[in-house]
Amino acid sequence: MSDGFEVKNSDPISKNLSNGNNVNPQNGNAKKPFKIFIGYDPREDVAYEVCKYSLLKKSSIPIEIFPIKQCELRQKGFYWRERGKLESTEFSFSRFLTPYLANYEGWAMFVDCDFLYLDDIKKLVDLIDDKYAIMCVQHDYTPKETTKMDGAVQTVYPRKNWSSMVLYNCGHPKNKVLTPEVVNKESGAFLHRFQWLSDDEIGEIPFVWNFLVGHNRVVEGDESTFPKAIHYTLGGPWFEQWKDCEFGDLWLSELEEYQKGNLKKDD
Repeated sequence: MSDGFEVKNSDPISKNLSNGNNVNPQNGNAKKPFKIFIGYDPREDVAYEVCKYSLLKKSSIPIEIFPIKQCELRQKGFYWRERGKLESTEFSFSRFLTPYLANYEGWAMFVDCDFLYLDDIKKLVDLIDDKYAIMCVQHDYTPKETTKMDGAVQTVYPRKNWSSMVLYNCGHPKNKVLTPEVVNKESGAFLHRFQWLSDDEIGEIPFVWNFLVGHNRVVEGDESTFPKAIHYTLGGPWFEQWKDCEFGDLWLSELEEYQKGNLKKDD
């Protein structure tokens, strides 16, 4: 197991959000931890826990993880927009508060909870280029399915799934547009298509860091196609109807390992 760990936060905004406060004492490090905000939905609590576990287990750099919980954001007065009928998760729009929650400082990542990390997040952080406002996998994805997850409506729009995993240059002047007021009133098109940015301000990272189950393919013998982060975008094994999905065995194995670790903690 690598030396990944989760640490307490100290900045004035995201300190108000809950985290696991899970510190590995063997890895005291003066290096500032990389902030990761994971979208949280009560229906997918176990997906969040496994995603977090896989990040911590593989990370060789200090990371700091926070769930973006809508209930907490509402209590703090950061989020107040009504949920639309087409929002498949509680974090459909709250995800865009990431730069604000990071105090508009440094780089931070947002990621959906339905991810499983197979490689060290340091390798993704090493791809960061300060000339960009954000960086993401730029999928050309048009789903054929009309529903996903547990019956949620599948929507189709330009830049579909780009916002499911984003590296934010939180201090970039353009990202200071993402205030709670803007996130709570702007349209899905404005937010999910990154319309506050010009195209040359959006950097691209390899698709293997947001490998879409059912869309992306592994090419035998080509390591550049091997997933580093699997995205169960249609639904993962935590939903009964998706228990036999592609790469489902990897997620279930990670779940078992996570649960065994929790049992040891309780002993």
